[in-house]
Formats: sequence, structure tokens, C-alpha cells
Amino acid sequence: MSLPDLSVAELQAKLRARELTPLDALDALEARIAAVDPQVQAYLSRDLETARAEAAQADVSLPLGGVPIGIKDVINVTGQPCTAASKILAPYRAPYDATVIAKLRAAGAVPFGRLNLDEFAMGSSTENSAYQPTRNPWDLTRIPGGSSGGSAAAVAAREAFATLGSDTGGSIRQPAALCGCVGLKPTYGRVSRYGLIAFASSLDQIGPFTRTTRDAGLMLNAIAGRDPRDSTSLDQPVNDATALLGRDLKGVRLGIPKEYFVDGMDPQVRTAVETAIKQCESLGAELVEVSLPHTEFAVGVYYIIATAEASANLARFDGVRYGHRADAPKDLLDHYKRTREEGFGSEVKRRIILGTYVLSSGYYDAYYLRAQKVRTLIRQDFTNAFAQCDALVCPTSPDLAFKLGERTDDPLRMYLADIFTIAANLAGICGLSVPCGFGEADGKKLPVGLQFLGQPFDEARLLQIAHAYEQSTDWHLAAPAL
Repeated sequence: MSLPDLSVAELQAKLRARELTPLDALDALEARIAAVDPQVQAYLSRDLETARAEAAQADVSLPLGGVPIGIKDVINVTGQPCTAASKILAPYRAPYDATVIAKLRAAGAVPFGRLNLDEFAMGSSTENSAYQPTRNPWDLTRIPGGSSGGSAAAVAAREAFATLGSDTGGSIRQPAALCGCVGLKPTYGRVSRYGLIAFASSLDQIGPFTRTTRDAGLMLNAIAGRDPRDSTSLDQPVNDATALLGRDLKGVRLGIPKEYFVDGMDPQVRTAVETAIKQCESLGAELVEVSLPHTEFAVGVYYIIATAEASANLARFDGVRYGHRADAPKDLLDHYKRTREEGFGSEVKRRIILGTYVLSSGYYDAYYLRAQKVRTLIRQDFTNAFAQCDALVCPTSPDLAFKLGERTDDPLRMYLADIFTIAANLAGICGLSVPCGFGEADGKKLPVGLQFLGQPFDEARLLQIAHAYEQSTDWHLAAPAL
């Protein structure tokens, strides 16, 4: 096993035993990136000099001491670019650390590299980046998922030991599924959003990509907790997310939401997921069919609420204080119009227009207010389901990774890629995707993800369940041939 193949836990053990140094880990990672990232295109930028200086001083006795962590380019790191994969923020350098970065540093980690995404996290394929499309390491002609495609692809391609992403409607779990790694969306309010460039403030949540569920727990331990600078972060105890790992599934009740096994799902995905569910049953879990009756409205509700919040959040990008600025505007209105026209890509403009429309006078009650009412019903569906079970299990994505360019002219079809992940964000619950098998297309193996959904602030239980499944298979050990 080469050094970049190590999990975070394995790397930690070697660092603490002085078998390796943090600089060894960083150098091995940089060599791997040089070898494969010209194909994958996961990274937008790296500052090796700063990372080496931090690695040289890293305290390996700390929980993540000396571990390099890749960062989605929508999270501020002092002195680093934070472009949100948009031309409008091309000149911007972050003047402060996001809270999650400060927490990673306190845990001894070394923030390393800026990872590609769909512009302002708006997309499901990482094709909307203003700079480059990221490619799936399992088949370079296919998408890695999105919006955190760079973060997922880097972990899958062994270009990172772990990374941070953000999940607004599935943007951690869906790319984790399509790239064959673990992706955890914590409960809304579990992790501070301070320093995250906002897309939809009531939906966004930062979380980790890793190769194992144990690593996901270690990362969550480092970044979770109340932050007075984020009014939406909640004052909940931060218990050890790895404390329950190793327990079996005897006595665990897993809910199977019937609305998540629909016509139109790729039959290879269905087969892999159903096999994984039977595996959970063989490990002692009791399976219970549950219903989430308002699931059919989730996509529509999401694209009203998320675009409305995006319209408000992106109003600040006007070229006055930071970022791109149009040359020689005729007047202030011309400055605003040209700056935003030149700086934003087509998908971002589409969502701003839609969000402005649903918030406009005469349409607010018909769209936005009604969507919020249905959101409450969706949340209640989950509350009712969790009264019958400990966690839900279902597919993460209805499809295998699709071809680059296949859906760029069909936004509605693209939006449906998140049909199984969106409702968890609307309800604010935690969710996790783990590898559960492979399908095949064009002679290439393509990963399938199994999604576990848990009650609010029950990440430790969710990780326990997923870990028991993970350790009974070897899907998480598979690596793409690059």
C-alpha cells in the first residue's frame, strides 16, 4: 500500500509512531497530484510552500495532527483564493479562516489545496465551474457528481486523505456515491457555516469526504460545535462521533422509504442497493417499510427555497468591495449590470433569476411561502418515519455517473440527479453515503452509493450503522486505476 492509499486513521497511527513525518505525507500527496490531477482536474490551486511550513510545525499528538486536508473552494482559508469556481471572485483572497478551518488547525490538520466545484455550489456535475470540469476517476469521460465534485474526486483518486465539501441538496452525498467514497452531511446547525460562501443559508452544511466511516467520524469530531459567529449553529453537545463504531446491527431498525425505490432508477443501482440492504439484514438489522409521502414535492420545493436564498445571498457580489469589476462603466447601474453579467455563469444567472421571481411582489405567497409550508410537511414525514426506526436506508443517486456534457442542455434532468438527497436538507437531518457496489457502462466499473439518513444530531448512531455495513464488505477498499 502506497502512502496516499492510507486512511486518515492509518496515517495518524504512522505519524504518531514516527514512521512518517507530516512532510512525508505532504510530499507523497503532491507527487500523486502531479501524476494524476492533469487527468482528474480536482484542484484549482495549491500553496505548497505554506502547507510545508505548517506541516513542519504540526503536532502529531493532536487528533488530526499532520494530516493534510483538501478544501472545497467555497470555504475561506486565510491568504488563499476562494473563488467559488466563479470568475466574479477570481481576484479574491480570503482575509480570515472559516470556523471549520480554525477547528481543523486546532486539531493539528494542515489545510491543503483548493478543490473544484460547480460555480457557487450550484450544480450536480462540477461542469458549471468557470475554470475546468472535474472528471470521475473511475471513467474520465464521466462526471464526478456535484457540486463538491473536486472534493470527492480527490479522495477517490488518492489525491487527498480527506477533504471538506458543502451539501445544500446532496452536494456531498451524491458525488461521494458517484466517486466511490464516504460523504457525510451533518445535521443542520451541527457545523458552523461562518466563512462558507453561502448558496442557500437554510440548507447549506459543511461536511467531510473520506475513504472510511471512521475517518468521517474523526473529521466530524474536529469541525463540529457551537459557533457564536454563526447564528444557525446550535448549542448541542459534541460527543465522540466514533464512540459507537464496532457495534453490530442487532436490534437496529432500518426504515426503507418506499418512495425512494421508484421507476426510472438505473437497474444496476437498484440491484446494488437492494443487495446492500439484505446485507444489513443479515448483520442483524430489522427492516421496516416506511413512507415519506411528500417526497414527490421535494425537488420543486427545493428549487424555490434554494434559488430564493441564492438570489438574496449573491446580491452582495457587485464588484464594489471585492471580486471582479467591469471596466469603465458608464454609471453605477451599468457597473452592476456588466460586473454581474461578466462574472456569473449561466447556471448561477438562471437560479438568481428564478429566485428573484419567486420572491417578487405578487408571487411570494404563491411560491416561496407555499414552499416553506410544504417543507414543514416534508420535515414531519421524517419525524413520523423515525418514530418507527433508528435510521433510513436508500439509494444516494438514482443513476450511475453520466457522461460529461450529457445533461448540460437539460437542466430539469440535471436537477433530478439529487432526487434522493434533497429532502434531507429540507428537513435538516444528517445523511451519509457509503460505497455499496458497482455498475458498469462502456466497459468501465462505476461506483454505487448507499445512503443512510439519521435523526437530528444522531451522527454517531448513523456512523455506527454505516460502519457495520462497511466492514462487512470490501467496496470501500476499491480504487480507480489511474
